[in-house]
Amino acid sequence: MAIKDITLGQYYPGDSKIHRLDARCKIIGTIVYLISLFCVKSFTGFALCAVFVGIVIAISGVPLRFIFKGLKPIMFLIIFTMIVNMFATPGVPLVSIGPLTISHEGLYRAVFMAVRLVLLIFGSSLLTLTTKPMQLTDGLERLLRPFKKIGLPAHELAMMMSIALRFIPTLLDETDKIMKAQTARGADFESGNLLERAKSLIPLLVPLFVSAFRIAADLAMAMEARCYKGGEGRTRMNEAVLKNIDITAFVIMGIYLAATIFIARIPGLF
Repeated sequence: MAIKDITLGQYYPGDSKIHRLDARCKIIGTIVYLISLFCVKSFTGFALCAVFVGIVIAISGVPLRFIFKGLKPIMFLIIFTMIVNMFATPGVPLVSIGPLTISHEGLYRAVFMAVRLVLLIFGSSLLTLTTKPMQLTDGLERLLRPFKKIGLPAHELAMMMSIALRFIPTLLDETDKIMKAQTARGADFESGNLLERAKSLIPLLVPLFVSAFRIAADLAMAMEARCYKGGEGRTRMNEAVLKNIDITAFVIMGIYLAATIFIARIPGLF
């Protein structure tokens, strides 16, 4: 897996209807989609979720190869989850491998969980791929604003979350540079078993932490130089306003969630 295969936190420029949606609409839409994935109890429900996210991806204009590239970093997790579910779920035996038995129910659950993870990554990746970091910050802050009445620092929380997402690609690029520099000096990150490859990554940690603290210090200095004092009294050049396209999106999301809940309540679906 290449470092650049990780798409979380990256923004794909575009001018599609999905890109033009208000950030609050996309955040709520992502939450609704994630809820629907955990409401679904059959592959028929997953088919509806897949069709829905497929239509959204097509409208967004984000290339499918870019979406699928985001699966590579979690491929190990998907395979591990499938193996655990295959051997740990009791049921009607299908295949026996020594003391281990793969049951019909275990195989069904393994594929079920793998599909859920894949669709979850597809849906959550679209949020950062179609939303600029500043728009994401503003959207999160506006959604958290009602909680300010109970003392929750909405602006600061939104800023921290957006900065964390924004700097994932930066830290990945920095990791890639450090790995290439150490490889040029004779370091080997590819050969050996899993434990040996994990140990070979330890020398990356010190320069990566130093680089992360340097980036954080530069960011703090830049924010102080621009007189950043937090969210109190701040204004925006462009105030976000929900438009007709956002209202339409909310209606579609409501219909979609109702449809997935309805399908989840139908017994006997595969």
